[in-house]
Amino acid sequence: MDFDFHKKPELNLTPLIDVMLVLIAILMITVPSITYKEEISIPEGSATSPKKDQALIEIRVDKKRNIYLKKDKYTFKNFADNFLLKTKVHSKKTIVHIRADKKLQYSEVMNILRVVKQAGFLKVALITDG
Repeated sequence: MDFDFHKKPELNLTPLIDVMLVLIAILMITVPSITYKEEISIPEGSATSPKKDQALIEIRVDKKRNIYLKKDKYTFKNFADNFLLKTKVHSKKTIVHIRADKKLQYSEVMNILRVVKQAGFLKVALITDG
């Protein structure tokens, strides 16, 4: 019996790699379909108490540059003073919505926004029909 100590043994890794690839493919197919069910206790909300309607001031400006505050009609010249007088009774946390016609100039709408901000109102929004 001849045995050659200088000859290196060859390992055939192909069957091992084939088995591993099949196992990885099985794992990739089955993992997304596994779902876990966790028991979670969700706190109860206050659905029984109705939500308070917040006060709202709406300013509308038409294309003829008329400014409407509720049913009152103003011009750009007298709006600032009248707005200050009409809104003294409102809290400064009251939400103010400004609706302006799209044909108005940007500076005219920003003038109304400036008056509202100078009156002390912090929650002001420009409303669009988009």
